[in-house]
Amino acid sequence: MWIVFSLLAALSAAVVVTLTKIGVKNVAPPLAFAVQAVLILLVSWGVVAWQGKLGELAAIPRRDLLFLAAAGVITCLSSLFSFQALKLGTASRAGTLDKVSLVFVVILAVLFLKEKVNWQLVVGAVLMAGGAALIALSQKSAG
Repeated sequence: MWIVFSLLAALSAAVVVTLTKIGVKNVAPPLAFAVQAVLILLVSWGVVAWQGKLGELAAIPRRDLLFLAAAGVITCLSSLFSFQALKLGTASRAGTLDKVSLVFVVILAVLFLKEKVNWQLVVGAVLMAGGAALIALSQKSAG
């Protein structure tokens, strides 16, 4: 089932990049992100409330809360960088290069989460990095 959710996340991310590229055309990237962030806040807390999970907030261990807070700050930075890249570049190139994060996930998971590496993981990561670089460095299409 995780594969279905991962693919839905990938499809959603692709739609977000496309819509954001359109949205930042005449809007400063930080302002555009702030608009999206408010909606993210409302929708995410709405889902938590709808699922009846609001009471669980107080039970989150302090260490976990610190990691989640740090990830939240870094998520904001990532989005701000992404919005600026979309403002300056094409969606197909900026969005693809942004997905080199997948290679960084593999590296960080091995280093910090002690996940096991095998030849398929290494080849897949190299192919992803190579493909992203090829797309990002390609000549801009005419039109």
